[in-house]
Order: sequence, then C-alpha cells, then structure tokens
Amino acid sequence: MTLALRGTEEDVLADARLIGSELATNAFVSGSPPLVLCVDRRGLASGGLEIEITVTDGGCSRPAPASPTAPDEQAESGRGLVIVDALADAWSLTTGTSGSRAWCRLTHRPCSSSADA
Repeated sequence: MTLALRGTEEDVLADARLIGSELATNAFVSGSPPLVLCVDRRGLASGGLEIEITVTDGGCSRPAPASPTAPDEQAESGRGLVIVDALADAWSLTTGTSGSRAWCRLTHRPCSSSADA
C-alpha cells in the first residue's frame, strides 16, 4: 500500500492504510483463499487524488450486511465496515460462495489557501 501511494499526503495515506487493513482483515477472517488486495490511484484534473482499494477473496457463506452497524461497546471486533463507511467517499461489499469483493474510493482534494486568492 505504501509503495503504491508513495508521495501521498500522510493523512490520506493513513486513511488508505487503515481501510486496506480493515478490508483485508475481513476477507482473511470471513473469506477463503485466495485473497487479493489492489490499490489504484488517479490524479484528478483539479489537482486532487482518487484512490480505489479493492479486496477480493475466494468467497464466504455469509451474506453482506445491508449497512454497517456498530458493535456493542465491549465487543472486540466488528468495527471494520463502520470505519470504512466513516472514511471512504464510496464503498461496497458483495459476498458469495464463489467469491467476495470489497471496494472503496477515497478522494483527496487539495485545500486552497487564502494566499492563493
């Protein structure tokens, strides 16, 4: 992830790392091999950056949740999709016995400073 996003601002890189880790962990815990993580970055005409993170696996028998729900405060797991939902601009999760796919997009737009005005 760090190599694919080399030169990206640290806060954007931190969000991408966290999302990638959460999606990969979900695939590892709930899915089956093979697990594949893909990171794609595109520069935007506005000077911003769009990052897409996709994790696929060999499938799982549990259906994808309709929306992420926060776990009980004392729960040791179950926060992954809540985190993804909070940080990503868009995301989706599709599960099935022959393959599962989790995808998200982060869009970073550069801040315009008052010195530019």
